[in-house]
Amino acid sequence: MDATVKTQDSNGSVTAPAPEAGGLQPFLHDAVVTLHAPSLVISRADGQVSEGADGFYHGDRRALSQLTVAAESITLAPVAQGLRGADGADFRAVLRGLGEATPDPAVTLHRRRATAAGRFEDRLEIANAGSRQVRFRLTVTAGSDLAGMDQVKSGHAPEQMPPQVVDGEAVGLSWTGDGFTARLVSEPAPDVLDVPAGQLSYDVELDPGTVWSVTLTCAAAYEDGDQFPPPPADRVPWSVPVLRSADRRLDGWLEQSLADLDRLRLADPQSEGDRSDQFLAAGAPWFLTLFGRDALWAARMLLPLGTDLAAGTLRTLARRQGTRTDPATEEQPGKILHEVRRDTLHIPGQLTLPPVYYGTVDATPLWITLLHDAWRWGLDPAQVEELLPHAESALAWMRDQAAADSDGFLRYIDHSGEGLSNQGWKDSDDSIRYRDGSRAHAPIALCEVQAYAYEAACGGAALLRAFGRPGAEDWEAWAEQLAARFRDRFWVSDEHGPYPAVALDGDGKPVDSVTSGFGHLLGTGLLNAEESALLAARIAAPDLDAGHGLRTLSSDAVGFNPYGYHVGSIWPHDTAIAVHGLIRAGFWEAAASLAAGLLSASTVFEARLPELFAGHGAEGSRLPAPYPASCRPQAWAATSSVLVLQAALGLKADVPGGRITVNPTFAPKYAPLTITGLQVGGGQLDITLAADGSVKVTAPEGLALVTT
Repeated sequence: MDATVKTQDSNGSVTAPAPEAGGLQPFLHDAVVTLHAPSLVISRADGQVSEGADGFYHGDRRALSQLTVAAESITLAPVAQGLRGADGADFRAVLRGLGEATPDPAVTLHRRRATAAGRFEDRLEIANAGSRQVRFRLTVTAGSDLAGMDQVKSGHAPEQMPPQVVDGEAVGLSWTGDGFTARLVSEPAPDVLDVPAGQLSYDVELDPGTVWSVTLTCAAAYEDGDQFPPPPADRVPWSVPVLRSADRRLDGWLEQSLADLDRLRLADPQSEGDRSDQFLAAGAPWFLTLFGRDALWAARMLLPLGTDLAAGTLRTLARRQGTRTDPATEEQPGKILHEVRRDTLHIPGQLTLPPVYYGTVDATPLWITLLHDAWRWGLDPAQVEELLPHAESALAWMRDQAAADSDGFLRYIDHSGEGLSNQGWKDSDDSIRYRDGSRAHAPIALCEVQAYAYEAACGGAALLRAFGRPGAEDWEAWAEQLAARFRDRFWVSDEHGPYPAVALDGDGKPVDSVTSGFGHLLGTGLLNAEESALLAARIAAPDLDAGHGLRTLSSDAVGFNPYGYHVGSIWPHDTAIAVHGLIRAGFWEAAASLAAGLLSASTVFEARLPELFAGHGAEGSRLPAPYPASCRPQAWAATSSVLVLQAALGLKADVPGGRITVNPTFAPKYAPLTITGLQVGGGQLDITLAADGSVKVTAPEGLALVTT
């Protein structure tokens, strides 16, 4: 190697930066995230990897916890940053005062980041646009703690590890531990490599009009390979539509969402034959792995772009469907899992989850409904049929759970004492509350889970009947009995009239808070027309419709917190589900208001909507505030763009019945609008909506077009 190498500091000991004070979950709202699952990079807005959750991660392990750039005795003043798709970013800075003969900046740094699965690259380009020659030393400082994601999230990351010199001809640093290795190399080699300090230094000399550059590449890998590897780049399991509308915010939201989704793809290594079954990781950074509920909702929202993702998601989860009863993991026969990680997830004082954890009450009915909906959108009947035994097992799980409850509802309870105390999508400890702010006690029956179960029973019956399997009539009767029980037990009243409680507690008492759960009931069939109208009016009221989306909890409730994870914040996927439900139930004006709120929020978040954001409301704040620890991107937040578009266009597929419905609802607000490259029944669907409201549709042959 050409570099001068120092292996010890002046007193002979290895040095490392002191760890940050622990105990608080790091904030992410001002971070820049680039990703290519199962890898991601988090940095400050200036590109520096320097604090909190910053780092290069691979497979839930932090390979680099520090990568900073400094110029000796010169201030680096950041001036611009921006994403390039999902996996790239640019950062620009001025080296203040260096080579300046006028007030204009002369020497600038352009930091170009590119992220791939298992590696990332930072290319540093320093340009001298001034009239003077400049000389200075540039120093890159790198460090790694090899922390697990749970350690980072809990704010208890370990101390940085001492680096080693990389093996071979390359020049750089490496860190190894617990079967995991990270390597940082420099091209060209640094002039000085200070191993104990983790520093690579370069003596830069630039004549006027010249550019100097160095490329830093970090690679990370487990000895035994990835738990869920990246799928082939050219096998994206959905079509990529092109949208052009009068509202460029909508176009940009869809474009960025699709870019993010492409980089959230993961593959199931247990895929059979030549299949490479794919699913979407839930979100970056905390949930970049398989989550049953998230993957199912995301695949369902993307059905207008094809059924391949749905098929891969269904098969991936079916392979891991529960077969035994295990209170420690919450596994039960027929049950669909909650999450899969490489190691046990341990957050001190909060929870301990095994690597494969089944603590979710809703993934199982959602799996059945995705299979039904994918069949309606044109999934190959042979692929549907091979999954029907799993559907029957899932239906049996629903039946057994309801039969075990004296009220006949699907309930949950944390059997291990170390798992999730709430096991619906609102799974934080304080999410299920009474109107007075007190918390409900388990076992809990959630209102939306009963709606999921109703829809799954009806969808399961349709599948059984279509494929000549027994039980369809029994499941239709079961669904109607569930609806009758729901009507009798869940509905309560306040000064504004009747509404369904968010849940029943362990004593069967209604948990009477007003929540966004209303949106999950609409359009499922659980409600009659009068009940749907009551909920549509509730959703449209300002205590829930915040102007930027749908609040998880009414702002009138005791305990409302605009920064509460599930008690006042706004979740894009939750809002999009309500938009779709309102359209299915016939209330397009309320749906349009919620959709407009999400669209306005998308501009604040540069078209990359986060997992959630604060629920202050448009009246109190023109721009929504971030939820500081939110994932961004998040799969179901990104797929919400497609679901909102589906609702706006009034899309409904019935490929087995030979029909596709296109009945624009609030889409004229964005007209003229043209979208090409949607997919139904394996063929392309294109829609043009003119400013005068006229609609032109090009659909695959064999499908009758329904417009009302």
